[in-house]
Amino acid sequence: MTEDVRRSPERAKRLPRAVREKQILDAAVSVFSRHGYHSASMDEVSEVAGVSKPMIYSYLGAKEDLFLHCIRREADRMLEAVRAGIKPDVPPDMQLWHGLRAFYGFVADHRESWLVLHRQALTVGGPFASEVDVLRTTAIELVSGLVVSAGSRKGLAEQAEFSGEGLAAALVGAAESLADWWLDHSDVSDAVLASWLMNLIWLGFNDLVEGEVWRPTEP
Repeated sequence: MTEDVRRSPERAKRLPRAVREKQILDAAVSVFSRHGYHSASMDEVSEVAGVSKPMIYSYLGAKEDLFLHCIRREADRMLEAVRAGIKPDVPPDMQLWHGLRAFYGFVADHRESWLVLHRQALTVGGPFASEVDVLRTTAIELVSGLVVSAGSRKGLAEQAEFSGEGLAAALVGAAESLADWWLDHSDVSDAVLASWLMNLIWLGFNDLVEGEVWRPTEP
């Protein structure tokens, strides 16, 4: 076990169930993020959490159940952070920018969470990847609403509604890829990262709802 692993309080100490579950999930996210699902050991989760394996099984289930609990908790935490970052009293483009900043801020503050969600869960696939799909769908719905809102302000609601969901899916995919790149380039601030994506994506959104559509020149 690596020296930087943080061990929790004494195993024998009695804690409320909610506190104990958080303790186990925190440890599990750390272990899964470093080793991946298949290589992660329940023994190490037990050691890092400072609880017995039977207690983990009793509270959160076996390894597969524990991983699902991790994915769901981290997905909920990320969505909560993004929603909290969006300011409803500003124009749609600023709402999106604030939302992107909140997203990248979450990735910066919870690197292990992002690794579990974006790398480990998708790599394993199956029900784990399905949980991430639910997260993406929710994110796409949030962004699509902003695209439609922007189009409605310009009197182009029908066109924005037609393209909004697809464009939102493209933006969410780009945001995820940029977050993955950012893991190795953390010297870039979340505000700069969000601005890069806004310049790449939102200007195109704006042209589209204005009726400025690119078309290939070849027949």
